[in-house]
Amino acid sequence: MIAIVLKPGSTTLGDWREIYRGAVPRLDASCRSAIENGAAAIARILARGEPVYGINTGFGKLASVRIENADLERLQQNIVLSHAAGTGAPLPTHITRLMMALKLASLGQGASGIRPTTLDFLETMLSANIIPVVPAQGSVGASGDLAPLAHMTAAMIGVGEVDTPSGRLPAVEGLALAGLQPLTLGPKEGLALLNGTQFSTAVGLAALFEAEVLYQSALVTGALTTDAARGTDTPFDPRIHALRRHQGQIEAAEALRELMAGSALRASHLVDDDRVQDPYCLRCQPQVMGACLDLLRNAASFLATEANGVSDNPLIFTENDEALSGGNFHAEPVAFAADMIAIAVCEIGSLAERRIAMLIDPGISGLPAFLTPRPGLNSGFMIPQVTAAALVSENKQRAYPASVDSIPTSANQEDHVSMAAHGARRLLPMVENATAVIAIELLMAAQGCDFRAPLKSSSPLEAARSALRERVATLEDDRYLYPDMENATALVRSGAIANAVGVRLPQVLPEAR
Repeated sequence: MIAIVLKPGSTTLGDWREIYRGAVPRLDASCRSAIENGAAAIARILARGEPVYGINTGFGKLASVRIENADLERLQQNIVLSHAAGTGAPLPTHITRLMMALKLASLGQGASGIRPTTLDFLETMLSANIIPVVPAQGSVGASGDLAPLAHMTAAMIGVGEVDTPSGRLPAVEGLALAGLQPLTLGPKEGLALLNGTQFSTAVGLAALFEAEVLYQSALVTGALTTDAARGTDTPFDPRIHALRRHQGQIEAAEALRELMAGSALRASHLVDDDRVQDPYCLRCQPQVMGACLDLLRNAASFLATEANGVSDNPLIFTENDEALSGGNFHAEPVAFAADMIAIAVCEIGSLAERRIAMLIDPGISGLPAFLTPRPGLNSGFMIPQVTAAALVSENKQRAYPASVDSIPTSANQEDHVSMAAHGARRLLPMVENATAVIAIELLMAAQGCDFRAPLKSSSPLEAARSALRERVATLEDDRYLYPDMENATALVRSGAIANAVGVRLPQVLPEAR
């Protein structure tokens, strides 16, 4: 396992992606003094004896209730236990790890008043792969992702369960594997740990990372479909896209040109094809896929900023020992980013489904009906197109903006909420749906090219087709298609199809460009 040094305030999306994929996060040692100063400020604020929200008062609607010093430790434990009220299936472990790392980086900026020993505890859990079991439902993205982060924090104080290299265990037993005793929380620490947007941000980042692979794969299958239908690459001419000036469109068109460069199938279109224009699903790929790329990049910018920010409350300013209560926990930026990703993912799948439908229609594609050598006796790819249509329709329903919804909570103290958690949680299932659609297109585009033999596609596209043919044979007669679809989906999901072409495809993450 590689280690990623978290530099609070300036960690790259590439680093967050490595943590999502299993790298071990560690705090940069240079932030130690800021953390110590924040904790010292809490002690000085308490010594003044004044009521300060979140430190010696109740929470939310109960902020006016003063808590005596003798009860401060119990206050922090109580907020964790009372807020650990999530429900539903547990968050996948690798996303919980990312959430913990985001929390570590946020607290590491010294504005939360948390002790260095508490952050050492969280870091040790991550290093030992002791991961709290966190129910995925229960946050409205208002006062932070309270319920999920409370479940994370509950494990730190020995309550609940954790996933470990030895399996799922009670939290106390799992902590012991890392040489840890349950943590006793200091003043404000419970609130600092469970207040923030790290749950929504982690789930949104996970979807962003997977959506980048989806996007690149869809460019490959789109180009392969264009060749299978003997489409033209004239609409990808750089002069067309330079006039419109959208960067994503320019890059998408360039990628499609490179993918199709040297294709004998493309050359055959010039010789004996009297079609003047291709349908929009082929011709407008740069415009649609370019807009999706720009949207994903905007979402990446939002999430990169959020991942490097501090989103708990109140915030501690050590220059004059002030605890300022604000609203950084409101996850509206994350909700907007999630909506952007949802729209882009939906459109990637929607455009691909139209290409799929075109391939099985002999009047448009010039290929045998349903891509089978003996239509009638065989149904060929008739029903995979129906499956793609079902998945795209499901994604359309899920793509409705989550951020336009709000429901008051906490006795109307939290009267406008972001729904960022809801917006983020739908994304990975949407990506999975769209991945299956792209896999179906891969199967069908490769089959379409088979009918064009002995003519071949370009070297990059033939490499992608070969990667598929290593696992899925040409469809001669009807057979059980589920394994073929699963194999193709695995290839797309893993990035194997995008990587096979050897062409530099557009990147969503900025540091990769």
